[in-house]
This record gives sequence, structure tokens and C-alpha cells, in this order.
Amino acid sequence: MTAIGILLAGGACAQEVKHYRFAHDQQLNSGYSIAYDIFSAKLKELSKGTMLVDQYPGAQLGQEPQILQLVRSGDIDFAIVSSANTSTISPQAGVMSLHFLFRSEQHDIKALGDPKVFEAVREMIDDTVQGIHAIALGTQGFRHMYGKKEVHKVDDLKGYKVRVQATATEDTMFAAYGAQTVHMPFGSVYTSLQTGVVDFGENAVNVYLINKHYEVAPVLSLTEHEANNAIVWISDKLWQSLSAEQKQWVTMAAREVSEQEPKRAFELERTAAARLEKIGVKIVKDVDKAGFQKIADPYLDKLAKDLGPHAEKIKNLIRAIN
Repeated sequence: MTAIGILLAGGACAQEVKHYRFAHDQQLNSGYSIAYDIFSAKLKELSKGTMLVDQYPGAQLGQEPQILQLVRSGDIDFAIVSSANTSTISPQAGVMSLHFLFRSEQHDIKALGDPKVFEAVREMIDDTVQGIHAIALGTQGFRHMYGKKEVHKVDDLKGYKVRVQATATEDTMFAAYGAQTVHMPFGSVYTSLQTGVVDFGENAVNVYLINKHYEVAPVLSLTEHEANNAIVWISDKLWQSLSAEQKQWVTMAAREVSEQEPKRAFELERTAAARLEKIGVKIVKDVDKAGFQKIADPYLDKLAKDLGPHAEKIKNLIRAIN
């Protein structure tokens, strides 16, 4: 965090303008950069220009597990990181990436904007991790499969190597579908698809587009197996240094992210799909999702329970939303 040392006119109420770092591993024009845009604009407005947030996209400050550690140490002020990678510091966060927990786009948008769901996530983090606080929820849509071959049904994955996020949830679910799971940082996925280290990646449509994964994996199959959700963070070091008024500004700006970003992220997904079709990417729309769901459903309750009481509470709150 750097202070510019400009004093705003206002006599005794003069406040120093400060710059803060906001990190993520995605490119611009992503769900993550939308979250940054909403948060930084609102915080600038509420603070009357005294709290300015600078964006560090594209893993400039590290991949997601490193970003989380840097927020915890106070070296990064704000960040947005997937809920799946959050499980590297709080295993119960894996609940947000349980397969078919979210029934539809509207269900995901409503759940992420629900104050009770956010409060349960915030409590889970505060109870299980030190040095970092959850301040908002966001998404990049749903995750889908992509590779060189089409996926129409669950049997099409049998025996194939799939790059997954390094969580117990992912390893359990993809093994249940008959696939082999491979862990690697997101930045290594392109080359691994290119060289055949993995047969499939899985991610959101816009992530697939802006990272040009279609160049090496030209078939996108719309499995919608998992919500690609994320958490917005603040370091405890920064939080403790803020005045009561500044904390309120941060909280209010973060609330706008939970309420606005999910809808805009899904709009971005539709725009990305249209662009991909224009450039000739094969999009498989007739996926038998029911076949995947039949395998996944029995795991929902068991995995949430195995993860812990916070995970079970979050799962129940999400499922109760109509």
C-alpha cells in the first residue's frame, strides 16, 4: 500500500489520499475485473476520492494460492479468488464448488446476493483463517469442459485426464465421473492442453475465451457442472488500520459487488459464447447434464458434511433459495 500524501482541502478534516492494491489471476474484461470495477468505483465515491484501489490482473502478483497468502501477510490489500482455491486456506470453502449445488444461473445470482449466504461465508472464514476477511461474493458463471473431443455424456470423460482445481471436492467428483484428475496452476493449463499433459480443462466460457484456451482445445461442451464462484478479500492488516467510517465504506462497496457482479458476469458469458461461435469454436449444447447430476447428487450432502459444519450450513442456505 502506498500513500500519495496529497491532502484534500477541508481544514481539520483533511484526509490523505491512499492507494491500495487489488489482485487477481484473470485478464481484463473478466468477471474478476468487473468485481474490481464495481468495488473501486464505489469506494472512491464513498470516500470522496481518499481511498483509491489499483488493479493488478493476470496473476501479476501471483497465482491464486499465492495471492491468498499475500493478502494474509498484508502484502496485498484486496483480492478476488475462486472459492475452490480458497479451500487451500479454508477447506470448508470447497462447499461453494460442489457439483450441481446451483440449479441455474438465476439461482446462483440470487444465492451470491443473499446476505445470509454471505454472512455464513464470512463467519466460516473468520472462524478458520487468520489474517484475512471475506467482504463479498462473485462469480464467473458456470464451469464447462473443453478439449479436442466433444462431451455429450458422462461416459465421454472415462479414463481421460482433466485439469481440476486442487480441492478434495474436485478430486472426488471427477473420479466419480470416471476421469483422472490432474492439478496445476491456472497459468499452466494452456501448455498442458497443447502438449497432451491433460485432455480436458474446465472453466467458464469467458475464461476459456480471454485466455485463448480455444486455440489448443477447440471444443467447448456446456456441462454446467459447477458454479465458478469467488470471494473478495481484504487483509486483516489493512482492516485493522481503517477507521470505523472507512470500514463502513469498504463494507458498502463490497456489498455492491455481491449484488451486481454475478448478473454482469453471466451476461459476459453469453457475449463470450457468441464470440467463440463466430471464430469457429465447436460448442456442444446437447450435453446430458442429468447423467452427471445423477452421479453428483448423492455426494452433495456427504461432501458438505465431511467438509464441516460451516460448509453444511452454507449448502443448506443455498439449497433453500428458490
